[in-house]
Amino acid sequence: MGRRPHPHPGPGDKIVTRRTLRHALTTGAAALALALGATVPANAQLIVKDPTNYAQNVLQAARSLDQINNQIRSLTNEAQMLVNQARNLASLPYSSLQQLQQSVRRTQDLLGQAQRVAYDVRDIDRAFTTTYGAAGGQTNEAMVRNAQQRWATSVGALQDALRVQAGVVGNIETNRAEMQALIGSSQSATGALQAAQAGNQLLALQAQQLADLTAVVAAQGRAQALEAAQRAAASDQARERFRRFIAPGRGYQPTDVEIFRR
Repeated sequence: MGRRPHPHPGPGDKIVTRRTLRHALTTGAAALALALGATVPANAQLIVKDPTNYAQNVLQAARSLDQINNQIRSLTNEAQMLVNQARNLASLPYSSLQQLQQSVRRTQDLLGQAQRVAYDVRDIDRAFTTTYGAAGGQTNEAMVRNAQQRWATSVGALQDALRVQAGVVGNIETNRAEMQALIGSSQSATGALQAAQAGNQLLALQAQQLADLTAVVAAQGRAQALEAAQRAAASDQARERFRRFIAPGRGYQPTDVEIFRR
C-alpha cells in the first residue's frame, strides 16, 4: 500500500501547531491547580521544609543553650564566692582571753604582795637613804636596828621570789590547756578570719608567758639585789664599828666585869 497523502486544510479547518498545543497544556494545568487548591483542605496541604533554615535555627538554639549554661556556671561561682566570703568573715567561736587575763592577774597579785622594799622607786630611794645608808652618822642602836631590818628585807625578798616562781609554775597547766584548745581551733578554722584570730590568741598566750617570765626575773633580781645591798651595808657597818673601836681616845677601855654576884 502506498502512503496516503495529507489532505490540504480547508477554509473552516484550524491548524494545530506546537505553540498552540503548549499554550493549551499550560492553561489546562493552571485550571487544574486552581481547582485542586479550592477543593483540598488547608490541613492536608504539603509542608515544604528548608534544610538551610532548619540548620540555622538548630545552631542558634545551641548557642542560646550554651549562653544559659555559662550564666548558670557564673551564678554558681558567685554563690560559692559569697559562701567563701561568709566563711572568711566568720568569727572564732573560742576565746582564751579570760583565762590569760586571770593568769596575768595572779602574777600581778603576787608581785604586789612584795614585802618591805617593793617595786616602787620612792620606797627604794627612802630605804637606801635610811636602812641601807652609810653607817657613819648612825648610833650603835640605829646600826643594830638597820641591820635587823636589812636581814628581814632580804629574807622577805627571797620568799617573794619563791612565791612568784610558784605562781608561774601554776600557770603552766593553764597555758598548756589553752595552747591545745587554740591549736585545735586553728586547725579546724573554716575561714581566714578564724585562722587569724586563733593566731592572735596564740600570740597573746606567748605574751602572757613572757609576762610570767618577766615577773620571775624581776622577783629573782629583786631578791639578789637586796641581798647584795644587805652585804654592802653590813660591810660598811663593820668598817664603821672597827673605826670606832680603834679611834684614839674613844677606843676600847678595859673595865672590870662582875660575872657572879657574891
